Order: sequence, then structure tokens, then C-alpha cells
Amino acid sequence: MKFTILGSGTSTGVPLVGCQCVTCLSPDPRDKRLRPSLLIESATTRVVVDTSSDFRYQMLRLGIRDIDAVVFTHHHFDHIGGFDDVRAFNFLHRKAMPIYLMQETMDNLERTFVYAFTDTGQKGGGVPVVQRHIIDAEPFRVGDIDFIPIPMMHGRMRVNGYRIGNFAYCTDTNYISEESFALLTGLDVLILDALRYDEHTTHFNVKQATAAAERINAGQTYFTHIAHNIKHDDLELHLPHSIRLAYDGLVIES
Repeated sequence: MKFTILGSGTSTGVPLVGCQCVTCLSPDPRDKRLRPSLLIESATTRVVVDTSSDFRYQMLRLGIRDIDAVVFTHHHFDHIGGFDDVRAFNFLHRKAMPIYLMQETMDNLERTFVYAFTDTGQKGGGVPVVQRHIIDAEPFRVGDIDFIPIPMMHGRMRVNGYRIGNFAYCTDTNYISEESFALLTGLDVLILDALRYDEHTTHFNVKQATAAAERINAGQTYFTHIAHNIKHDDLELHLPHSIRLAYDGLVIES
């Protein structure tokens, strides 16, 4: 299985518009972070986790011409903002795109992209056409890829992380229950939310993420959803060897 980090940044992306901080001005390509998303590839199946606000560019820069499905973690705009560009795959392959998401995520997708789900009298350049699959905490399969949802909290919002084999993707969280920690044992690779150094109301900060990572004890942990407050090489100098920072384009095979 192959996993590619499409975006490792927070909701604003990095650089932040108008900012002159050392990270936003950094020439290090690892400090250029698109909005958070993940590509999962097996021998026969290709799945994107979240249509981030940068979805179109993420597909273009990797030359992706087809995906088999989209799996959503939750409905915040940085995770659904590129949904309209699903229609490019509709145009190319003349079929609906399967999407897997919680009911609350579906409800908010319908509100945000109302024209795609309601007859407005005209379609203009077309609308994204999807085949919806409502999920919750039960495992499900897309092609030959098995997903185990990991229920987590993002402030007061329920979100899903996902375990795929011995790999887990847990972005946008500041609380993991005992039941969900139990689903994260025996991992080779963990991708985990670590927004910034200071505490935040809906995300792990670096200290909290480090504590969670050490408890989960994956073979390798990568932090994601990183704000411009963190410069890549500055933080990595101070992390345990088993914890690194994710960056756009990072490829992991597990």
C-alpha cells in the first residue's frame, strides 16, 4: 500500500496570505503546505481522503487522472472545499464518484454545495455527481482497501480518523477516547494532528500530539495539519526520532 501526503497544512495553508514570518518566507519546500489531504493507492484502487480546498491543484501536480472514491473525515471547509472539482472525474470517466462520509458530513456538504444536490433550474458547466455511502464507526471497503473508522473529537465535533492495515490517518483532533486508542495499537505508521506549539481548542498542539504519539507507539509517526507557527527543520531537531513532520509529497509505503 502506498500513501502520499497531498497537503500537510492547516486551514489557511502555508504560506499564510500576507504573512512575513520565517516559515512563510522559508525557501524550504517542506514549509509550503497545502490544505490537508491524503492519497491511498493499492494495486487496484486509488482513494483520496478529503477534497481539500486545494484539491484541484493537488490532483494536477501529481498528474492524477482517476480516483475510485473519496473518503471524508468531516465537513470543515478545508476538507471539503474542493468538492466541486470532483466533476472533472465525472467528465473524464462518465460515472458518479463514490463518496464515503458520516451523515453530518453529508448534510453539510449538501448545504455548502446546494447546487449539486438541488434542482436550481440550470446546471451551467455541470455539477459534481456522486454516489453516497453513509458510514459511521463500522469498517467498510473501497475496492481492495479496508477502512476502519477511528471516532475522535475535534473540539465538540465528531470526526473520523481511519486505519488502513497498519497505517492510520488521524487529522483534526484534540481528543481520542480509550476505545479509539485501542483501535490504534500495533501501527507501523501514524499520521497525527499537531497544529502549533500553543494550545488550541480543537487541535492537538505539539506537546499533546507527542504525548498521544508516544502512547500509541507506532513504528513511525508523522505530524500533519501544521500551521505557519512551525518551521519544519526547527521542530524536527527537538522531536524524538520516531516522530517526524509530514510534508507535501511525502510518500509512505506500508
